[in-house]
Amino acid sequence: MSKTRIAFIGAGNMAASLIGGLRAKGLDAAQIRASDPGEETRARVHAEHGIEMFADNAEAIQGVDVVVLAVKPQAMKAVCDAIRPSLKPNQLVVSIAAGITCASMNNWLGAQPIVRCMPNTPALVRQGVSGLYATAKVSAEQRQQAQELLSAVGIALWLDEEQQLDAVTAVSGSGPAYFFLLIEAMTAAGVKLGLPPETAAQLTLQTALGAAHMAVASDVDAAELRRRVTSPAGTTEAAIKSFQAGGFEALVEKALGAAAYRSAEMAEQLGK
Repeated sequence: MSKTRIAFIGAGNMAASLIGGLRAKGLDAAQIRASDPGEETRARVHAEHGIEMFADNAEAIQGVDVVVLAVKPQAMKAVCDAIRPSLKPNQLVVSIAAGITCASMNNWLGAQPIVRCMPNTPALVRQGVSGLYATAKVSAEQRQQAQELLSAVGIALWLDEEQQLDAVTAVSGSGPAYFFLLIEAMTAAGVKLGLPPETAAQLTLQTALGAAHMAVASDVDAAELRRRVTSPAGTTEAAIKSFQAGGFEALVEKALGAAAYRSAEMAEQLGK
């Protein structure tokens, strides 16, 4: 990426986090530019990252190697239609918009090399994970560019089939909300058990953080880690049995299935 020039179409939170991650990894501000319709957004991103900002999308993509589409899915068709005449052959297009397929983007943009990505919101604190899928026109060098772009805010994993992005959306794209829901529920339960709200929240948050760190650092899987802290006839076993009696695993499977189905449904609706 030392010589790669990148333009972001849309400068919202996710784009700004990617820009910040690239700058932190040493990419020069002169190599990055962005466009956004909001004057305040343009001023803020310029002040924070020192990059050139544009109001016009077509102007922003002139002379760059990678065009990152960081706009809302509902705006994607209009944005693609507007920039299509200004795209150069073999300019890499990276989309971080949920629910827009590569086929739809090729219909709107022409035969550009496209990498479709599904990042998640922990990218905002550079702890994200992204699933990536590349079309056949994407070169090895362009795959590396996309890999380094998304790795600036976490880890990036390549997928063999585009359809797998629906599962990525269900597991990691929407996943932070599942953990937030569990944190909410555990905090509320702690309060009902007699803890002050602030204490219950701190206990829950630090436990979530510690457990995640343990799971990432461990050489065994989550099931084994759970077994190691679940003493026979102990307090943890009592809680785990209660979860399982309520159909915990089946409920999680059903919930993620619903998210994956909705992801595929959105792709069909938004790609028209």
